[in-house]
Amino acid sequence: MKGGCGRRTLGEKREREKPMQATQAGKLDAVRKLKKIQALFVDDCRIQRVVLKTRRKMSWRPTYRSSKFRNVYGKVANREHFFEGIPITKNVHDNHFCAVNAKFLAIVTESAGGGTFVVIPVTQFGRIDPHYPKVCGHQGNVLDIKWNPFHDNIIASCSEDASVRIWEIPDGGLRRNLTESVLELYGHSRRVGLIEWHPTTSGILFSAGYDYKILIWNLEIGEPVKMIDCHTDVILCMSFNTEGSLLATSCKDKKLRVIEPRSGNVLQQEANFKNHKVSRVVFLGNMKRLLTTGVSRWNTRQIALWDQEDLSMPIIEEEIDGLSGLLFPFYDADTHMLYLAGKGDGNIRYYEITLEKPYLQYLMEFRSPAPQKGLGVMPKHGLDVGACEVFRFYKLVTLKGLIEPISMIVPRRSETYQEDIYPMTSGTEPALSADEWLSGINRGPVLMSLKEGYNRPNKLVFKAPVKEKKGGVVNGIDLLENVPPRTENELLRMFFRQQEELRRLKDELTQRDIKIRQLELELNNIRNSPNINNNNNSSSNGSSI
Repeated sequence: MKGGCGRRTLGEKREREKPMQATQAGKLDAVRKLKKIQALFVDDCRIQRVVLKTRRKMSWRPTYRSSKFRNVYGKVANREHFFEGIPITKNVHDNHFCAVNAKFLAIVTESAGGGTFVVIPVTQFGRIDPHYPKVCGHQGNVLDIKWNPFHDNIIASCSEDASVRIWEIPDGGLRRNLTESVLELYGHSRRVGLIEWHPTTSGILFSAGYDYKILIWNLEIGEPVKMIDCHTDVILCMSFNTEGSLLATSCKDKKLRVIEPRSGNVLQQEANFKNHKVSRVVFLGNMKRLLTTGVSRWNTRQIALWDQEDLSMPIIEEEIDGLSGLLFPFYDADTHMLYLAGKGDGNIRYYEITLEKPYLQYLMEFRSPAPQKGLGVMPKHGLDVGACEVFRFYKLVTLKGLIEPISMIVPRRSETYQEDIYPMTSGTEPALSADEWLSGINRGPVLMSLKEGYNRPNKLVFKAPVKEKKGGVVNGIDLLENVPPRTENELLRMFFRQQEELRRLKDELTQRDIKIRQLELELNNIRNSPNINNNNNSSSNGSSI
């Protein structure tokens, strides 16, 4: 029994040891598996580190891109800061019809019998009187207006009457209609559609007409000093580089040109693009880049970035949308931000431009339900730096007859001056005189700090040359008009003048015919009078005796 019990006890012990051994073996297996997993995890981490290092070496795009302007947002001014009751022009010409500076806001208005525009102080908000004084010296519709960058009271305008005029606006605005310009410039044979002031030189103005020519005017003498005649169709846009030594133009002949303005030479070979039809062009500061807006072969709106030294192929092309309105580009050289606003759209897209890929970085979009006819841009020295405002538009809403100020703001908590978003910018003093620039000197703009000098008064005085105006009005027709009528209004005026002249000449001819008949009758009466017959008979009898 004992032996049997002993044997049973030994078997029981073995049976009891089996699960214990299995548990220990399972633990060992679990530990081994855990170690293998840890080893695999370590290897995986090592592999990931190697891959990340390789990616960092091979990739040009950073893993995270920081920008001071990624949160810029558009803010519409309060309703009491709108300009209302302005009859904005309904002209379909592709221009902004608006110009702004630190003192005045100028808008081209709808009028009959000639072109007019209104000039309002920027602080005179609210509804404008319908009889508010206007600038009304042009005989045709005004197509473009631009403020002098160095004199806040001088504005240039061009019109369908083929003239360019310089106006001086008194401080405080107009008190009566302004009809006499400081300077009248005639040189184009057709209507003038574009004008641009030189960015660094005082007294130099560029004008582009529908005669396919660009004239450079020296306002110190009131005469054109150079004609650029390299375009074969209507010039759509002009843009200068920072120092004004190069001029970029887009033309209706689908060509983009970079021109040396003083010589008129095309520095870059004209490129004819099939994939991108250029409509607007802008120089991107000192980046040696050009940006154009236009349409693709599929009639979608797109933008293209170009190297100014090689126009054979664009650096990049990017499609925007499928709308049909013209895209206007606005570039801020201080923040390297590009704003795109479509004519007839209600939104404004903005990008940040860099010299490295991806070159164009989309930031955000400002949206509004009201379509825009045009946009005016406030110069840098007129911005509110206390509110971190980096750009300001003045949006023309034709249907409502109002102008909305839209501020682009960088959100900052501090109310102190932010030097990182307000670098030294182009000031209100010219870097060159007209004669210096024409002699071949190039110089960058005179920079100013918005912290110290943005409210500094400008002491520059504009002096117009004294020109003798020759009298040439004959029978109501001005002989100084050296251009044929091109607009419907001008044609009608000329037609009515000719009708009046014809009517006057017919009346004069009729009076002369009557006078001739009267003289003929008097002559016949004299011949048939009896006294003359008796005298004749007596004289004949005397001769016969």
